[in-house]
Amino acid sequence: MEVQTNSNERPSLNFLEEIIENDLKNGVHKSILTRFPPEPNGYLHIGHAKSICLNFGLAKKYGGKTNLRFDDTNPTKEDVEYVDSIKEDIQWLGFQWANEFYASDYFEQLYQWAVKLIEKGLAYVDDQTLDEIRQNRGTVQLPGKDSPYRNRSVEENLKLFSEMREGKYADGEKILRAKIDMAHPNMHMRDPIMYRIINTYHHRTGDKWCIYPMYDYAHGESDSIENITHSICTLEFDVHRPLYDWFIEKLEIFPSHQYEFARLNLSYTVMSKRKLLQLVKENYVSGWDDARMPTICGLRRRGFTPESIRNFCDSIGVAKRDNIIDYGRLEFALREDLNKRANRVMAVLDPIKLIIDNYPENQTEELEAINNPEDETAGTRVLPFSKELYIERDDFMENPPKKYFRLAPNQEVRLRYAYFVTCTSVDKDEEGNITAIHCTYDPASKGGNSPDGRKVKGTIHWVCAKSCINAEVRLFDRLFMNEIPEKVEEGQTFLDNLNPDSLKIVSNAKLEPSLKDVKALDKFQFERLGYFSVDYDSKEDNLVFNRTCTLKDSWTKQN
Repeated sequence: MEVQTNSNERPSLNFLEEIIENDLKNGVHKSILTRFPPEPNGYLHIGHAKSICLNFGLAKKYGGKTNLRFDDTNPTKEDVEYVDSIKEDIQWLGFQWANEFYASDYFEQLYQWAVKLIEKGLAYVDDQTLDEIRQNRGTVQLPGKDSPYRNRSVEENLKLFSEMREGKYADGEKILRAKIDMAHPNMHMRDPIMYRIINTYHHRTGDKWCIYPMYDYAHGESDSIENITHSICTLEFDVHRPLYDWFIEKLEIFPSHQYEFARLNLSYTVMSKRKLLQLVKENYVSGWDDARMPTICGLRRRGFTPESIRNFCDSIGVAKRDNIIDYGRLEFALREDLNKRANRVMAVLDPIKLIIDNYPENQTEELEAINNPEDETAGTRVLPFSKELYIERDDFMENPPKKYFRLAPNQEVRLRYAYFVTCTSVDKDEEGNITAIHCTYDPASKGGNSPDGRKVKGTIHWVCAKSCINAEVRLFDRLFMNEIPEKVEEGQTFLDNLNPDSLKIVSNAKLEPSLKDVKALDKFQFERLGYFSVDYDSKEDNLVFNRTCTLKDSWTKQN
């Protein structure tokens, strides 16, 4: 039975939209301000894209703004290269931030607030090592032990903290901790570290600072400085929220509030920056923008469109529980988008020559082909056709099974946009390998239809041998064989789940001549083969194409 829906009915809201609408309705905030706060210690990946789309998308929907703030509080892992790549990725996805900030912009204010907490008796300098602090933190079942330095006087703590800033102590010699409760059921509230000593050059502040705030201390206060109304984080930060609120409450500053949503977990993919960095450093991939990587720059190089990623993020919604999203849903969003925008062309990846014996010698005719049946404005193009063509090797079988509708001895097929042809014989080398296929054509079937009305079930693609161009084609597949790459047997690592067939290179593909002047990231559908994009490595005399995805989900039957 068909269900009738009211076209005027308002779409359901996710829980974040409900919170924002209630806040605006009740006057909690006059407008909303969100932020995207990446740490510049690596390249963004598809998981970050979800957060970007959510933060920027919510602000746009409710007439607000979004800040870009780099959490640059750990100079040992951060680099300007990552800053630049993050900005490029956000803009490529189609978003623009209202303000560009850095946590380092607030280092002086954060320091002064730390002094204020010391003066209130809510922070102290600890001389314990990190190992000692871990040992004394306790467990979920057992309370932690107070530091022997926990009851230092306010004056001594102020003096030591000032000396920490002045550079009088080595890395790890002293730290600043909040004084909360070593028996708190939330482990993050057991006197968390606020500052540590790192005598390392910072990419923005140089050698000005040798003490750096921890994320849990800097994050909420940075939100407060910027008057962020809705600080949206992934679900693993829900246990950090009480500490976020504690600092804001004790400092009596603007009450930013944190909300958590389920992070994006994608099958056959790893999202850990540490593991992605390992893949790069140990040369399992060619770099952060390797087309098999889940990084935004890798997806861009592979041929993904920003629209497809935004549509994917929108389609999976906003949840409060973690789950694994099938990689096929990302490819589905991509196919939906590329089907509308990618022009169709013909390419042969495993060529074998097809010779039409009854076609006139030295004749070349021009056939008209439709660029994109989904886009009437895309127009048509010219395809040269002559006596010798290339077809896919697997489009011919000398001894075919039943219901094989492609080319075979005495069997007729349609050449796309061209003629009906019938195989008459084959040429073979000394080892018995087929080197060429001979056929005849029906001149009356031009355009792919016969005037006598006979039906041909098989249609195959081709390129003209005389005018085709050569290209390298990289056939990418999923980087990992298992749905959850980190799920391994004892003694193994996620690297044991790498797919050995994630990249195959075709060095002698034959393409129709309309592709001669393509540019990097131009996208096409190779008819019957999939969607392909021009790689950055492509040159005028050496074209390189990446397979973005197949026309159908080839993993469905395997799994």
